[in-house]
Amino acid sequence: MKYFESAEQALSCVESGQTIMVGGFGLVGGPLTLIDELVEYDVNDLTIISNNLGEKGEGLGKLLEYNKIKKAIGSYFTGNKDVGEALLQGKIEVQLLPQGTLAEAIRAGGAGIGGFYTKTSVGTALAEGKETKVIDGEEYVFEKALKADVAIIRAHKADKLGNLIYYKTARNFNPLMATAAKVVIAEVDEIVEVGDLGSDEIVTPHLFVDRIIIAEKILTREGVKVR
Repeated sequence: MKYFESAEQALSCVESGQTIMVGGFGLVGGPLTLIDELVEYDVNDLTIISNNLGEKGEGLGKLLEYNKIKKAIGSYFTGNKDVGEALLQGKIEVQLLPQGTLAEAIRAGGAGIGGFYTKTSVGTALAEGKETKVIDGEEYVFEKALKADVAIIRAHKADKLGNLIYYKTARNFNPLMATAAKVVIAEVDEIVEVGDLGSDEIVTPHLFVDRIIIAEKILTREGVKVR
């Protein structure tokens, strides 16, 4: 079993200067327990690959407040005004990718593909400095694959081997990120016996998952709550 008693123990592999993938779309599907522990952890200069940087004071927004993020790679940063302020003050670097491009770059990283050509961003500022190629008479932009040292993700259930299933839209980027990092840490609502998850339910096979914790913080309609 890959179960760890606490988020602190599970994050013992994280070091300053690493690249960390973080699942979630807004706060939905975000590993809130692991993120909050990372705030307290003695690491900095992190590169965060995530759709966004949480919300002000919540999720990855806390990590930003504590000046632990050196660079953010993602799609939707305007949901947290602190990101724009930090960028203007020179506190962080931001690499903006279209959302589909972000997802495909993570998938490519997990599949061992070095990169891919896409028409998205052709002729825009997002294509500046990137390789382009004409294919069948149309211009494409080359995007490099994304990989990470560690991925922290959120799932609904795990069995004791580490097979994962997800809850509705909380699935979002989590399964892709589970394939594209050297170490994958998942927080879940429940750990069940091997065989309790139907084979057709399993989205992330256990071979991709290294560490599991029980989520202490959950997202409700009223906000983030302690279990």
